[in-house]
Amino acid sequence: MSHTDQGFQALTHTEYSPEEMLRRAKAFYTEHDARRTVRMFSDRPVDREVIELIIKTASTAPSGANKQPWNFCVVTNPEVKAQIREAAEKEEYENYHGRMSDDWLEDLKKFGTDHLKEFLTTAPYIIVAFKQAYDLDANGNKQKNYYVNESVGLACGILISAIHNAGLVTVTHTPSPMNFLQKVLERPDNERPFLLLPVGYPAGDAEVPIISRKGLEEMSVWYK
Repeated sequence: MSHTDQGFQALTHTEYSPEEMLRRAKAFYTEHDARRTVRMFSDRPVDREVIELIIKTASTAPSGANKQPWNFCVVTNPEVKAQIREAAEKEEYENYHGRMSDDWLEDLKKFGTDHLKEFLTTAPYIIVAFKQAYDLDANGNKQKNYYVNESVGLACGILISAIHNAGLVTVTHTPSPMNFLQKVLERPDNERPFLLLPVGYPAGDAEVPIISRKGLEEMSVWYK
């Protein structure tokens, strides 16, 4: 049964030969297997249009009932970045000096992290993803959103992929609690901070910890 008369349109889809499909899948994996979380940034400028396209790519994510319950706040103002860093480091200090369990702190040792977050003022951009717990119509009435965390999580995953694809780096930063971001960025009551991502080029002397990823057999189960 066709739905073209009921608000539907024909799917636009590109199908590849099995050989081309495999080539593309391998190339995509190889590119993303090189992605790393980076905490040492350069202050080199990045063209705003690149960031805009990265965000537009993130917005292609699926969402519950297509509500698209996200908002990406882009911070370039040095004073605002400084406010974010000050507040984030205050919360992170409390985390590293009492809130985190001994096991958590032990697991973090190999990454060499602490409460200091220099990347928040060094990176040329900070993207703060906000989830919209509900929408507001033109009259200020609440409109329900669905699967908000799942939807925004998917969008952020695509955002990180788009950042890497553009040749830039990021680190997923979640200072806890993050409520200060709503205040600093003057966001409305229906928005909640979800994830903070500094974006830019890596520092010339950037280093990353030596890690390994789980093999296919460790992270997938095939039912035959």
